[in-house]
Amino acid sequence: MSGQGKQLQPIIIKRIKKGGHAAHGGAWKIAYADFVTAMMAFFLLMWLLGSTTEGDRKGIADYFNAPLKVALFGGQGSGMSNSILTGGGDDLTQSVGQDARGEADAKTRELGAAVAREMQAKKDQVRLENLKSKIENLINNNPKLSEYKSQIRLNAVMHGLHIQIVDDQNRPMFVSGSALVKPYMRDILREIGASLVDVDNRVALAGHTDATPYGSGDKGYSNWELSADRANASRRELVQAGLREEKLVRVLGMAASHPFLPEKPNDPINRRISIIVMTKEAEERLNQPFEAKPVTELPQNLPKELTLPSPIKLPLPPAKP
Repeated sequence: MSGQGKQLQPIIIKRIKKGGHAAHGGAWKIAYADFVTAMMAFFLLMWLLGSTTEGDRKGIADYFNAPLKVALFGGQGSGMSNSILTGGGDDLTQSVGQDARGEADAKTRELGAAVAREMQAKKDQVRLENLKSKIENLINNNPKLSEYKSQIRLNAVMHGLHIQIVDDQNRPMFVSGSALVKPYMRDILREIGASLVDVDNRVALAGHTDATPYGSGDKGYSNWELSADRANASRRELVQAGLREEKLVRVLGMAASHPFLPEKPNDPINRRISIIVMTKEAEERLNQPFEAKPVTELPQNLPKELTLPSPIKLPLPPAKP
């Protein structure tokens, strides 16, 4: 029978045995957390920039460009704000027109000034050391000056570089008793003046004599006038060498008040011309006006009335009978 001839197909069930998956690492979690943190910081930064004023942004930029300058000397900073983020800076009660360090206390400003002075002093030191080396090389390599090397003294002093041209018994710098410059002295002054042309520091000049009284001192012309005239004659030679007049801050006649050899006031070496290339600090002190200011306040602890002590009474000896 046909129905019987058709055989049923066997049903085959395949059972697939699933193996376990390899364990996943946790590195992706760390990377994702870093990404979320970075995005949060980015959006927080954008929100802060959008909510601050132009003055705030400029103050922040100035701080990161020169943080020491803003911290010490003050400037517009995060306290200048009309936004919802009020305050900032030193005074949290101020929201308009506040300077980050504009109202810093006196000690902070003094510290800033001290740092500025220290930096300027270091610049002056380097500049004056270079100038000293330059003049020393000039003296050694110039035939006109090397002959008079013993009469040119270079010293670094508190006020700057001290250049002294001293007299010699056999080689005086000026005609005796006058301010007429000798030829070799003119060469020295002009070479030194040429070396000072490119130096930013300003110059003070002084003339000195020995203690020997001037011959016609009774007529009113003394060592004071002679030293001042010699200082001015030296100034003219420096200017002829190219030194600008405005770089000279002071020209003095000192007579014999500051001898080179105090123990030998009449020694010829006391007759000299002093040139000081001044530091900026010494120049500032020199430019301060000398004024006698009246006293407006008396000390607090003075007594209101001054009374003389009462006389001391000694007992009289008993009368003799």
